[in-house]
Amino acid sequence: MSSALLAIAHRDLLLARRRRVEALLPLGFFVVAAGLFPFGVGPEPQMLRQIAPGVVWVCALLAAMLSVTQMFASDLHDGSLEQMLLAPQSLVLLVVGKVVAHWLTTGLPLVLAAPVLGLLFDMHAPAIATLTASLLVGTPILSLFGALGAALTLGLRSGGALVFLLVLPLTIPALIFGTGAVGAVDSGISPRAHFSILGALLIVTALGAPLATAAALRISLD
Repeated sequence: MSSALLAIAHRDLLLARRRRVEALLPLGFFVVAAGLFPFGVGPEPQMLRQIAPGVVWVCALLAAMLSVTQMFASDLHDGSLEQMLLAPQSLVLLVVGKVVAHWLTTGLPLVLAAPVLGLLFDMHAPAIATLTASLLVGTPILSLFGALGAALTLGLRSGGALVFLLVLPLTIPALIFGTGAVGAVDSGISPRAHFSILGALLIVTALGAPLATAAALRISLD
């Protein structure tokens, strides 16, 4: 079971390596979109610190959604997805493998780029650390919900737009508590409550989203 999961993740990582431009597109969008805000709102440090958590989180959310539409689309076109459905291994494990690969190629680079954007917004070191930690916990949620949205819209012509409409409302709790953790640090309050809720959201999503995604894939191919 674990070997099937690792094989799917390794396969998707190799494909992402061969398509480096597509793989780096979410990271480029994340850095450019968030980096434009200081030029638009002005150089006032206090204002930049206030808007930084929300701006970085929203840009991370949108960047993660850029690549989820291709999570199953290429497998559908080349017939790999049908072979996965016929494989003796659980489809849920295969979905988890693809989610892990998506997070490693999309979510992890966003987490690593967050401290640079924090410096751009003149954030203090504790706030930058909290922002990075919140993205580390929250970006897997985005990948899990993105996989579900990609499975539900698989094969549709306007699938990309529908993914945004389906997934964005589901990610609002992660957005609220991710930015709230940074706000708590800025206010001198412990962010443990926000991280506890983020962790609970991650656990619930990790348990439920792969099952729902597997069911959606079977429905899409029937």
